[in-house]
Amino acid sequence: MKTLIIIPTYNEAENLPSLLHGIFAYVPETDVLVVDDHSPDGTGQLVEEMSKQDGRIHCMHRPGKLGLGTAYIAGFKYAISHRYDAAFEMDADFSHDPQHLPAFLSAIKDADLVIGSRYIPGGSTPNWSLLRRLISSSGNIFARAVLRLPVRDCTGGFRCYRREVLEAIGLDSVQSRGYAFQVEMTYRVLNKGFTVAETPIIFVDRRLGQSKMSRSIVLEAFTYVLRTRLISLLPGHASTRVRYVHRILPPSPLPPRIDAPRPQISMQAEREFQPEQIAANPRKTVPFAIPRRPTRHL
Repeated sequence: MKTLIIIPTYNEAENLPSLLHGIFAYVPETDVLVVDDHSPDGTGQLVEEMSKQDGRIHCMHRPGKLGLGTAYIAGFKYAISHRYDAAFEMDADFSHDPQHLPAFLSAIKDADLVIGSRYIPGGSTPNWSLLRRLISSSGNIFARAVLRLPVRDCTGGFRCYRREVLEAIGLDSVQSRGYAFQVEMTYRVLNKGFTVAETPIIFVDRRLGQSKMSRSIVLEAFTYVLRTRLISLLPGHASTRVRYVHRILPPSPLPPRIDAPRPQISMQAEREFQPEQIAANPRKTVPFAIPRRPTRHL
């Protein structure tokens, strides 16, 4: 199966080298597309340097912060045009651990959409505060109840879609830009009658950098759910009853890494790496090591 992992970025230069190493350690056959929104810290230039060292890495540059949803839409269209069989959504901040990727690849063989779930047996949010857990769980309960969704984690952003799903749900008409995007995509997939599976993940807070969550993002998700439900009740609109086959997958043993040790950038190289220098001098070489794609024998 030809797969693409889509990673939207804005000021993620600190996280990307280690993240990409982790991805290729667990799924060395995949490609990665970084959709960068003109990060001031030089993330886009850093990815360009890494792509010169490894053909699995690709970068899409956008002129500014245009929203999470539009970044994924752009990535999905790239996946469709390049005929990938499946496309992943994945955060750049290590909230989505690469060790779960093999479980997604196994599940997508028998499903159209696989969602990494924090709210099924085996899933968890170990280092969240009580307030954050309350906000997240109540948001999920609200969206599930109002839109009649069977999915336990309809706001989760660690996902894998088959290309046929992305071609069928009307990407150009998706309205949400922030985290409401995940709810809208779930709703559209279910209403098209596709098969959805949830696989447990352990979701942790970002390692480095600052969170992109804001009050406006939460408000957008809340208003999307209410607006969608009200529109569905108007005369002439289709019922919100969905046709679906929904599976909750049991936790699977974590897979071995292809290349166990994580590469360490030397202290000298770490001192040399300054995002502002990369932005000023895009031709600067950044030391970077990731596991290579295994040789294919035909």
